[in-house]
Amino acid sequence: MVNVLFVCLGNICRSPMAEAVFRHIVQEEGLADQIKVDSAGTSNWHIGKRPHEGTLAKLEELNVSSAGMSGRQLEVNDLEEFDYIIGMDESNIGNIREILNEPSHPKIFRFLDLTDLRKDVPDPYYTGDFDETHELIIEGSHALLRKIKAEHQLI
Repeated sequence: MVNVLFVCLGNICRSPMAEAVFRHIVQEEGLADQIKVDSAGTSNWHIGKRPHEGTLAKLEELNVSSAGMSGRQLEVNDLEEFDYIIGMDESNIGNIREILNEPSHPKIFRFLDLTDLRKDVPDPYYTGDFDETHELIIEGSHALLRKIKAEHQLI
């Protein structure tokens, strides 16, 4: 089983959207029995809460399930449990590395560094643009799936 963790600040906008979208793509590819997907936040502000209403509305519009999703905070043992720990922006990466006490672990990287864009996923909590966030997450998700397939010889 390949374990993927998406991380943002609060775990209510970007990382749950990435979790749901990536899980949906993985299911469409027939790899749900080989790839586990989760999300977390670097802060403790939204533990136990459902994703932001903007994220939920976007997922519903796309017919992507958000069932069972609730906010949680990144934990030290996530470093052992997950094969890929993916931050949405540079600030998230810094916080992840600090929380996990891993200044340079290769399994920790910024989501869009897998694409030609090589930039942060803007936080729609502040921008209000859930469409842009979704478009960037789609692009990053396809790049991530290609990486996982190649590194783990998944068909």
